[in-house]
Amino acid sequence: MALKKFVLLFLLIPAVSWQPAPAVSPPSEFCGGIRNLAFQDAENIAYNVFYSVVGLYINAGTAQFTVTQTYLNNKPVYHVVGTGTSNPSYDWIFKVRDRYESYIDTANLKPMKFIRHVEEGGFKKYENITFNYQANTAVTTDGVYKIPACIQDVLSSIYYARNIDYSKYKPEEKIPFSMFLDNEVFNLYIKYLGKEVIKTKYGKFRAIKFKPLLVKGTMFEGGEKMTVWVSDDANRIPLRIESPIVVGSVKVDMMQYRNLRYPMSSMISFR
Repeated sequence: MALKKFVLLFLLIPAVSWQPAPAVSPPSEFCGGIRNLAFQDAENIAYNVFYSVVGLYINAGTAQFTVTQTYLNNKPVYHVVGTGTSNPSYDWIFKVRDRYESYIDTANLKPMKFIRHVEEGGFKKYENITFNYQANTAVTTDGVYKIPACIQDVLSSIYYARNIDYSKYKPEEKIPFSMFLDNEVFNLYIKYLGKEVIKTKYGKFRAIKFKPLLVKGTMFEGGEKMTVWVSDDANRIPLRIESPIVVGSVKVDMMQYRNLRYPMSSMISFR
C-alpha cells in the first residue's frame, strides 16, 4: 500500500535498498573517522509526507525526528527517535504508526542499539538489535549475526550522512557505506550530484543534492529515481525527498525545526 511505502521512504533515507548491492568497501574515513559536527542534543525536525497519483499531491502523513543526549551502559550516546504516522483521515485506508530508535556512540557515530516497532495496516513487527563491535556481531530478537567493523542502522545512517564532508566529492561520485537491517548486511551507496537552489513548502534553500542508488528488488522503482536535498549549511538537515513508487509518487518536505546546532543559513526565503 502507498502509505506504508512513503512512510518507509522517509525513514530509510538515505539507505533505501532492500537487496544487496554490489560489494563496495567503505573508505577508512567511514570507520569511526567522522565526528559529529552537524546536530546536537534536543534537535527536533518535523516533516509532511505528500502522496500523488495523478499529479495532485495530498498531505497524507507526518514524520518527526528528535535527538536526546544520554547514556547507554555508562557510555555517552545520542538517542535518536524517528516516527512515521499516517494522517487520521487516511487511517481507514492504511494506518501507520511506526517508531524507530537508535542509540549512537557520540565518539564515532556508530550505532550501539537499534529498536524498531512498526504497525502498518495489519502488519506488526518489533525488532531489538545490540551491536557488539568486539565480536563483530549484531544480537537481535532472532539470533546473532556477523557484521563488518563499519556498520550503520536505519536511523544512524541518516545522522552519519549529515556529517559527510561533501566538498571532498565531485558530482556523480559514489559514497558507500554498510547497513544492518532485517538480519542482513547491505552494501549501500549514495551518489553526490552537487548543489542547487530548491523551493519547498517551508521556503527556498540552497541545498546539497544526491541520489540513493536503488537496485532491483526494492519497493521503489529501480535505478536513480529518488532524489534527496539537504541544507547547504553546517546543519545538513534533509529538506526534501522525492521519488516515484509503484503507484504514483511521494514528496517529503521539512516543515518545522527546533534547536538546530547552527543558524539555518541556507534558507534564502520563508515560503
